[in-house]
Amino acid sequence: MKKKLLIIVGSFFVVVLIGLTFAGNYFYDQGIKRGTEVELHREDEEVNVAATEQSQMLVDEANEWFGEQDTEIVEITAFDDLNLVAQFIENDSGESKSVILAHGFRNTSDNMGQLAKFYYDQGFDILIPDARGHGESEGDYIGYGWHDRLDYLDWIDLLIEDYTTEEIILHGNSMGAATVLMTSGEELPEEVQGIISDSGYSTVKDELAHQLDHIYGLPSFPLLEVTSVITNIRAGYTLGEASAVEQVKDNNLPLLIIHGEDDDLVPTEMAYEIIDAAGGENELWIVPEAGHTKAFDNVTEEFYERVGDFVDRVID
Repeated sequence: MKKKLLIIVGSFFVVVLIGLTFAGNYFYDQGIKRGTEVELHREDEEVNVAATEQSQMLVDEANEWFGEQDTEIVEITAFDDLNLVAQFIENDSGESKSVILAHGFRNTSDNMGQLAKFYYDQGFDILIPDARGHGESEGDYIGYGWHDRLDYLDWIDLLIEDYTTEEIILHGNSMGAATVLMTSGEELPEEVQGIISDSGYSTVKDELAHQLDHIYGLPSFPLLEVTSVITNIRAGYTLGEASAVEQVKDNNLPLLIIHGEDDDLVPTEMAYEIIDAAGGENELWIVPEAGHTKAFDNVTEEFYERVGDFVDRVID
């Protein structure tokens, strides 16, 4: 009887383990594997409709300007031998300053074009990488900013060595915001002067837990623990170690964190968690009635003013 009970219990655990492994691989394929079409939890339709006519005109003008640029294609080889690709716009101002613009989840460098005009008008060269696993860059997984932070060290070196850049700003949206925040905890050259994060998440694990709850109505445990093990095997990092919060503790650069008050894709509370943990000189702008990465769209003039003031303050 006891032996039969042990067999039943053992069989149950084997079935559970197989089920969790299947589920973990499924969620890896949905959220981390390159090229998967995945429907993220979206915000209510009533969010993000606050843009004024003037803001919309400025956004359209910025997008039109970027579409007319003949960008230079530049490439680097990452630490794991991936070929990474970026668009580069050299400013005719002759100033030795650059911005690196980091795009969001399953976007490409083209999605950051509307910010390019703002920085170009300030005299910056513009570098917009395709993150690993995105666009023209190689990679069969999404790094969520964790391995990307190491890529950004290489992009920074490229600007310094190949374009003699003397001052650099890092500016990211969503996953790109997490990327620049994670980069902030690394040992950066003195040319990097400041970091701007728009709608960044605290940790990959917490963001995926938020998505898991809203899309599937499922708790994070034990699915994300299993997915994290699979991610470590297939992509070389764990969901828990990919933490903007831990990285910004080692930051010593001026940091501007922007987040929409009504952001439900990356919860606004994450901005407070990040700013509370961050070292350096920090500024937090919570944008009323704005959803995910919608500060630029909704209050474009104020965005230009606030970001412009920050940049002017941190650039020597």
